[in-house]
Amino acid sequence: METLFRRLGGQDGIHALVDDIVAAHMENPLIQQRFLPYREDPEHLAKLKEHLRKFLAMGSGGPEEYEGRSMPEAHRGMNISEAEYMAAVDDIMDVLEDHGVDEQSQKDVLMISYSLRSEIMGK
Repeated sequence: METLFRRLGGQDGIHALVDDIVAAHMENPLIQQRFLPYREDPEHLAKLKEHLRKFLAMGSGGPEEYEGRSMPEAHRGMNISEAEYMAAVDDIMDVLEDHGVDEQSQKDVLMISYSLRSEIMGK
């Protein structure tokens, strides 16, 4: 069976997905306050996107090595609520659908997202 990485479009697909996910987060009234400051700091925004791309690529079976912080470390002190977490997941799922990602791959990403929930929320 083809890896989730390949089903998401490989490097190019994940690059486009991350760009659109971050853009969606910046427009989402529940979480935009966490992402809008990145607009004023393009270097930090580029670094955030690169970490997200590597994390998604590695987590979906791609060749990348993610060397960033762990999920609990990356979200420490953010105290992310259930509503914020769900808003982020909804954005991700909407972007996958907008990109024409197949239903099984969407379910796989959703399952991965939920598996990380306890490592992200309330930290």
